[in-house]
Formats: sequence, structure tokens, C-alpha cells
Amino acid sequence: MAANMKAVKLRIKSVQSTMQITKAMELVASSKLRKAKERAETCRPYFRELHQTLRDIAGENTDFDSVYARDAASEKYCYVVIAGDRGLAGGYNSNLFKCLEADAAGKDYMVLPIGKKAVEYFHRKGIPCVSEAYAEVATISVADCFEIAKLLCQEFKNGTFGHIQLCYTEFVSMLSQQPQVCSALPLKDLEETEEEKKARSQILYEPSSAEVFDAIVPEYLAGVVYGGVCDGLASELAARRTAMEAATSNAEEMIEKLNLFYNRVRQASITQEITEIVAGAESI
Repeated sequence: MAANMKAVKLRIKSVQSTMQITKAMELVASSKLRKAKERAETCRPYFRELHQTLRDIAGENTDFDSVYARDAASEKYCYVVIAGDRGLAGGYNSNLFKCLEADAAGKDYMVLPIGKKAVEYFHRKGIPCVSEAYAEVATISVADCFEIAKLLCQEFKNGTFGHIQLCYTEFVSMLSQQPQVCSALPLKDLEETEEEKKARSQILYEPSSAEVFDAIVPEYLAGVVYGGVCDGLASELAARRTAMEAATSNAEEMIEKLNLFYNRVRQASITQEITEIVAGAESI
């Protein structure tokens, strides 16, 4: 009986220590989440404006031609995968990789991983990587995104791959994060609506519309990658906060049950001791 009580008490202390860790991680994720959420919402207009500019250039020039807007020269794909740097975030990383595997099924592809979990995952799978220089998503800056975009555009023009896909987790709300894959290059979705064709004005680009377009595309791609990084960071923090909140709640319930069991065992032990004392007194 005493051995059972000691084991339960040690178990309670162990769960309490774990609960302190999960509670601390929940508070840290909550404190970082607000800033990450604001950054994700702030960078979206930048991408929309660049995308609209590309549509305007392509739509206002009938003789327009660019390597970035032609049919893909190669059927090989490059996935820019934005995952987390660490675990304890529920299904954040595993859901992202499942989404990637579903989209890449049957395709010849390589990856540019961003985040430690992405690098580790593709090392285990033996999938070729364009670069592993961006292994920590938390340290990715705007300058890094421009370097990534420049590298991808150069490889795209060289014919290393003919499609660039962005795989990241979209931050929908504090309780909802949706992994998705979206196409970045080639830009085949630049068709105008009838209203835009009527409203457009003739603009003269110097030195030429194609050169202006080709100069903007790396900026556009950098904006897409940076937007994915911001969304991914916010999603990871939200997922970790939710997971740690659930873990803390479960630990509290477990401690409550263990305390109840401990008290019952203790009460049974006391009752047994009293019974033995009474029985001894009666025998005397």
C-alpha cells in the first residue's frame, strides 16, 4: 500500500512538472502570436498589388512575351515548402507534409525547404533540394526572400524545373490553419476579365513591357515567399498555442484524478491501520 502511495505521489510531481512546461510554452506562443498575425495580415496587400501590376502589363500589351508567362518548358516541379523549426505544435508539420505528398503524387519534383522540420523530412525521404541555406524559418527576413526568389527565377530560366509551387500553411484564424499548395510560376493565370479590358488604359513601358515584367517577377515571387513565411509562422504559433493549451488542460485533469486516487489509497491505508489496532486491542 505504501509503495502504491509513493508511486502515485511521484506521478503527480512528474505531471505537475510537465504542466509547468506546457503552460510556459502556451504563454510564449501567445505572446509571439499577435505580432506574427499582424505581420501576416500586413504583407498580403503587397503581394496583391504586385500581382495586379503583372496582370496590367500582360493585359495592356498584345505583343507581350515573357519566359515567366509561357508554357512550362519542363514538367519538373520545384516545391518551396515552409514548415516549422520545432515540434509540439499538434499536427502543423504532419498536415503540411501530407498536403505536399498529395499534390506531388506522380510528379518529378525537387524542393527548397524552409524550416528545420522540412529539411529533416526531405533528408529522410531522399528528395533533392535546391538549397538548404534557409533551415530556420524564424530567422527568414525580407532580404532572404529576395535571395530565394532570385535563385528560383535563375533556375527557372535555366530550365532546371518548369513549375514553381509554394507549399505553406495559411493562417485562417486562431483555431484554424489550412495547409495548401499554390502555383507561383509560370504565370498562366493573368487573363483579364471583360470589365478590366474595358477599363484599362494604354501605358507605355520603357525600355519595354517584357523587360519591366521580367524585372517585377522576382519581386512578385519574393512577396509570395515572404507572405508564405509570415502565414506559416503565425500558423505554427497558433497551432502550438492550441496544442499546449490542450496539454495543460489534460495535465490538470490527470493531476485531479491522481490526487483523488491518492486520497482514496491513503484513506484505505489509515482504515486498515485502525482495523489492525482495534483487532490487536481486542485480542489482548
